[in-house]
Amino acid sequence: MQHRIVVLGAGYTGAFAAGRLARRLHRQDVAITLVNAEPDFVERVRMHQLATGQRLKPRPFSEMFAGTGVELKQARVTGVDADRKLVTVVDVHGADTTEELPYDTLVYALGSAWNPQGVPGTTEHAYEIASRPGATRLRERLEHLGAGQTVVVVGGGLTGLEAATEIAETRPDLDVALVARDALGDWLAPRGRAHLWKVARNLGITVHEHTDVTAVGPGHLTTADGRTIPAAVTVWTAGFAVHPIAGGTTLELGGTGQIVVDDTMRSVSHPDVYAIGDAAQVMGPGNKPLRMSCASGLPTAWQAADSIAARLTGGKLPHAPLRYFNQCISLGRKEGLIQYVTADDRAVPAALTGRLAAVYKEVICKSAAWGVANPMFGLPARRRRVVREPAAAGSSAGAVA
Repeated sequence: MQHRIVVLGAGYTGAFAAGRLARRLHRQDVAITLVNAEPDFVERVRMHQLATGQRLKPRPFSEMFAGTGVELKQARVTGVDADRKLVTVVDVHGADTTEELPYDTLVYALGSAWNPQGVPGTTEHAYEIASRPGATRLRERLEHLGAGQTVVVVGGGLTGLEAATEIAETRPDLDVALVARDALGDWLAPRGRAHLWKVARNLGITVHEHTDVTAVGPGHLTTADGRTIPAAVTVWTAGFAVHPIAGGTTLELGGTGQIVVDDTMRSVSHPDVYAIGDAAQVMGPGNKPLRMSCASGLPTAWQAADSIAARLTGGKLPHAPLRYFNQCISLGRKEGLIQYVTADDRAVPAALTGRLAAVYKEVICKSAAWGVANPMFGLPARRRRVVREPAAAGSSAGAVA
């Protein structure tokens, strides 16, 4: 009987893990099912580009996984019974049919979404770019926004910086503002902060530092110090929240709602479940949890897939350290910032800026998408036969860019 592997979510981590498993395991021995609500791959790191009207290359899963043995089930996940080893899904083609998928090994990669953080008016009046529907909705709003109107981006993290600079560059006729809870780019080295301020000034972005937003209205923001900031459009990028499905299971979760895993991405409470990407609470150098990001997610997918394959085939578990190397930030299409960091994600003095940094970031994005879209990497597969069921947890990880 085939070993049933079900992968939930086909973002960067889920799609990558499914493809890597297909390369590692013999097709006659395993049945790999990839569950996703959308029929094509979404480059989430480019949602700020989609929101400003740029066209993204379509990547249908039917083409990506053709001939790999991975079966795509287009459905929405509604529940996971980790004790009975069942996933409940609903068909997305209008039939509203509920189905239960049994598994022997589950790879949970449902990821995260935007986090309104309970701020009044955010869900009613703000736009998000953590998803394709959200980015498309913002694009439609920006297309009908007249010159001189104000767009306020809330959140001074990587997503907020990329969104504000992309909008300001694409629409110089708009007044773009960025609201940051702390100092702008306070986690960057001095060289990186200086470049960030230079780009913001050149693009005419108004920066509100040390500002907490306490409410979002239909045409303004209210701050903790009682100020009102005009906003024809508010873009909310202040953090992510994990997908809620795991919260309804018996899986052990961390304080953020992420699934607690060991260093092979295996659930500490259910050894037949692996969690990857934003869905997993993964500890990196210094025993610090990895931040939610594509840079963190892809190495966890690599680790989980190779750990599953090793346990099923009697192979050796991989042993590469989890660590960071840099933070890649696009600042529009012409500018970028590559902040080099320590293994535990602290900035070092070195940073790459300007046009070269923009090209560097573009290469990283294209490489990540290519790796997902080409599950076989254009190379002969090295599939091994399944010899036994998963055994006790081992160790290790992958590298984080």
